Amino acid sequence: MSLDTVKHAGETPDAAQPWAELGLKPDEYARIHEILGRRPTGAELAMYSVMWSEHCSYKSSKVHLRQFGEKAPENEALLVGIGENAGVVDVGQGYAVTFKVESHNHPSYIEPYQGAATGIGGIVRDILAMGARPVAVMDPLRFGAADHPDTKRVLPGVVAGIGGYGNCLGLPNIGGEVVFDACYQGNPLVNALCVGVMKHEDIHLAKASGAGNKVILYGARTGGDGIGGVSVLASETFDSTGPAKRPAVQVGDPFQEKLLIECTLEIFREDLVDGIQDLGGAGLSCATSELASAGSGGMRVELDTVPLRDSSLSPEEILMSESQERMCAVVEPGKVARFMEICEKWDVIATVIGEVTDGERLEIFWHGEQIVDVPPRTVAHEGPVYERPYARPEWQDALQADDAARLPRPATDDELREQVLKVVSSPNQASKSWITDQYDRFVQGNSVLTQPEDSGMVRIDENTNLGVAVATDGNGRYTKLDPYAGAQLALAESYRNVAATGARPLAISNCLNFGSPEDPAVMWQFAEATRGLADGCLELGTPVTGGNVSLYNQTGETAIHPTPVVAVLGVIDDVNRRTPMAFSEEGHLLYLLGDTKEELGGSAWSQVVHDHLGGLPPAVDLEREKLLAEILIAASRDGMVDAAHDLSDGGLIQALAESCLRGGKGARIVVPDGLDPFVFLFSESAGRAVVAVPRSEELRFGDMCGARGLPAARIGVVDGEVIDIQGHFELPLAELRAAHEATIPALLA
Repeated sequence: MSLDTVKHAGETPDAAQPWAELGLKPDEYARIHEILGRRPTGAELAMYSVMWSEHCSYKSSKVHLRQFGEKAPENEALLVGIGENAGVVDVGQGYAVTFKVESHNHPSYIEPYQGAATGIGGIVRDILAMGARPVAVMDPLRFGAADHPDTKRVLPGVVAGIGGYGNCLGLPNIGGEVVFDACYQGNPLVNALCVGVMKHEDIHLAKASGAGNKVILYGARTGGDGIGGVSVLASETFDSTGPAKRPAVQVGDPFQEKLLIECTLEIFREDLVDGIQDLGGAGLSCATSELASAGSGGMRVELDTVPLRDSSLSPEEILMSESQERMCAVVEPGKVARFMEICEKWDVIATVIGEVTDGERLEIFWHGEQIVDVPPRTVAHEGPVYERPYARPEWQDALQADDAARLPRPATDDELREQVLKVVSSPNQASKSWITDQYDRFVQGNSVLTQPEDSGMVRIDENTNLGVAVATDGNGRYTKLDPYAGAQLALAESYRNVAATGARPLAISNCLNFGSPEDPAVMWQFAEATRGLADGCLELGTPVTGGNVSLYNQTGETAIHPTPVVAVLGVIDDVNRRTPMAFSEEGHLLYLLGDTKEELGGSAWSQVVHDHLGGLPPAVDLEREKLLAEILIAASRDGMVDAAHDLSDGGLIQALAESCLRGGKGARIVVPDGLDPFVFLFSESAGRAVVAVPRSEELRFGDMCGARGLPAARIGVVDGEVIDIQGHFELPLAELRAAHEATIPALLA
């Protein structure tokens, strides 16, 4: 068969093409005809199919995501916002920090190890492409029921992939989440976050400018792995028969990536690039079209010069391949020789594959024959935009009316104690050390706080002790009950977690995980959650710097719970003043900050004890969240608290258990007058934290809370080796620890 050149495409308008198999809709294929004035070549069809996929083009979510820009709060710290590989914020002292969270959900179900490993690799390259040295990673994870056989297939592979890739790169894994719920059966959520550090002057953007500048592909050779990954895997649902698309999953090589990181950072130090783009989803199709689209001219690429692992690959496959550990740089001709020298030094393959032109087209050639001639913006930035129909589902009212407050409660103190132990040892509330111990958390020597602390924290300047803290949070149960409030609760919890460690929240990234956009109920959930998040960020003053949307997370007709994962980044001037969660000093006074109400909808108690989901989630008060954060930050800075822990899933008793176990100290707790002990222990009211205050600081701390109007109730003291809910029950730490730590190993070991 003859090569499908541009000339041949113009002469054969009626030739059959596999547009449907590549995920394109009839109107999308017709639009490509309209743009080009002819049918596309096979290579052009391949490029449009991957770049117009849901994963790359955000065609179903774009109309809602615009709110993040339209409602963006003014924030002087924001240096680079939405639209680049990752957002960048100013953290002071001339430093900038870039961070982003993305999904690798479907590949991780198909091939857990490589799916998760290449998720880490991809997000690290996004951070690298901004000009930053990656300094830490995090992994928010969701799996099916903890005791389901497929969870035992998927989870160990995902954890091994994250640990194997991240550990080999020498990047500490400082936080994340692990959540189990039957709704994620067949659709685990593997979200990955990376943080990078640079000086302001080192920021790089993805653009190709300067006619005559060379386009250099460097890193690993291009292979057949990952072909169709974004169009086939991330843009459609799975059927009930399970994994069947193994060839679409990329294969990672962390040692190659480590060389690529060091090579790229040296190239940056010598100021050798005008523009740079990593090769992730959509591979060369993405890198070439996005660089050209964001630049000032066109681009010509000789595709047959691309170094291959498999010589049998067709031009279409080379353009669609998502082989890992590759970057694309735009370099002035006079700097090419030095660029190549550095690549050779690091044993990184580098090839000039094209150049920037003074035209307006992206032109790609194969052995002298032109196979692509397109306006690059139509590929990269002017894809379809759908205003999908959405409607509040008919079942939403009944779900919210099924109030968890009506569920049977413990009738005796013995029953209350039994339910406390059951919740604290349940898979979602139990210790995740079996998982996190597989990650290197302290490599590089700058990890200040890691799992299971409220947020991860790393030092970024060893002389001044400047640091950043990052937390990720999301609660799909809350969001199913009320998508608007659920998204704001995710934001509030992540914001609170950062503040609890003493860091000042600055900005957010998000990963929005939802079911099929073709389902009006799912699109209503997405629209409401996005609106809630945009409104919440405006009120808290934390701009969205970027992120990811992952749709089609469902098996057949069954969608996952809507799961917006929110990452908040904060800055702390001196990491030595951080606040840990551990109760470690006997005699310190315990204060509960915030208001406790009877709020049990979507709670851990309702799930663990009654397998129930219904009612309304806790109410959101973002003004209260800001006040609480200000108090926590000031108390940390001024040495008024020795420990702090936010209250969220599992309520006060979960926070007490975690802080007591972390510090190896018990607590004597008094239930406030007029408050039901059950509500006191299990309510999940937002805007709350528990803090340990040295006796010498009690008056000063109390005065601060009183002056600012933050409710602060003294509820007990750090003491002994027992959690003593006075007048109700005692729980020895040894018994609590045994239950808390045994669950995950018993399920997965």
